[in-house]
Amino acid sequence: MINTTIVHYWLNSMRGGEKVIESLIDIYPNSEIITNIYSQQNVSEKISKKKVKTTFINSLPNAGKFYQYYLPLYPTALKNIHINSGEFVISSESGPAKGIKVSNKIPHICYTHSPMRYIWDMQDEYFGTGFKRKILQPIINYLQRWDFSTAQKLDYIIANSNFVKKRIKRVWNRESTVIHPPVDTERFSSNNSISDYYLLFGQHVKYKKPELPVRAFNENGKKLIVMGAGEELPFLKEIAYDNISFLGKVDEKTKHKYLSSCRALIFPGIEDFGIIPVEAMACGRPVIAFNKGGATETVKDNVTGLFFNSQNTKSLNKVINQFENIADQFDPKIIKQHSLIFSKQVFQKKFKEYVEQCINDFQKTGVSKRR
Repeated sequence: MINTTIVHYWLNSMRGGEKVIESLIDIYPNSEIITNIYSQQNVSEKISKKKVKTTFINSLPNAGKFYQYYLPLYPTALKNIHINSGEFVISSESGPAKGIKVSNKIPHICYTHSPMRYIWDMQDEYFGTGFKRKILQPIINYLQRWDFSTAQKLDYIIANSNFVKKRIKRVWNRESTVIHPPVDTERFSSNNSISDYYLLFGQHVKYKKPELPVRAFNENGKKLIVMGAGEELPFLKEIAYDNISFLGKVDEKTKHKYLSSCRALIFPGIEDFGIIPVEAMACGRPVIAFNKGGATETVKDNVTGLFFNSQNTKSLNKVINQFENIADQFDPKIIKQHSLIFSKQVFQKKFKEYVEQCINDFQKTGVSKRR
């Protein structure tokens, strides 16, 4: 039985990063998990059954709610964690995780969802541009230095997409290998009865551009269903016309129902990978996505969906009109088959093979060249 440690930034919800952790547990059932924040009631049964160790961040006041406000303390918290045993260490990085102290006799492999976007590419979206930003800039600069320096100590880096691979090279100056994250494609099935609505689904925050499709459908008058929660939801409801309806946060059964019956999924933002388009395709439904980011790696143009090239209503509505003219050309069986290349089984096979290669390479010297 392989003994390994998995380090994840925080375990307080079940999103894409946590789905990766579930798959890693499947591959390495004897693993120990370390995280900064742990809310057992908010994670899956598979994760909650594991032994989970936390940094001191978890014991700070209201850490579960205000964990992002403690960001400047994460480097110190992680530095206090020393791993001196086990066959290898896997860090799962989007928030801070890779800064733990690992013996130079143990290979450290980092699965990178993204270098921390809020300190690199999205400072304006997270911290604003005014007085608040000026106050926080020294902290941002400190976190950038820490993020870069800890990246240099990693033995091997996996990127969750080619889009992230380029970001890793740009901000860490490191090479990486792409292994797309797991999607539970087998859980979804096609529906023979397709309705007349388009679907916008996800976490409705500003950088994901949910306002764009709402305004586009205000203009085109077609039926749009908006599914999911987020800070932008009240604003979206305020500007939406009567052809747009809102379901809010939904359970898995409702999610599957609307994904499998929609005319097409609208995906307007830039994501590092983007699980929801793959889930829509696993239901046999086409995706209309912005032509940048992870969606360009998952959606096959004119086969499983279409791309629009500018984040404005004119560009999106042009492609929606194009889709209306060729909608019958999209074969649900072909779309479903395409989604399977992002399945859990494919991820686990690729990940396991890559780790074996890393261990074989590491054993040539038996010691890290970077620590």
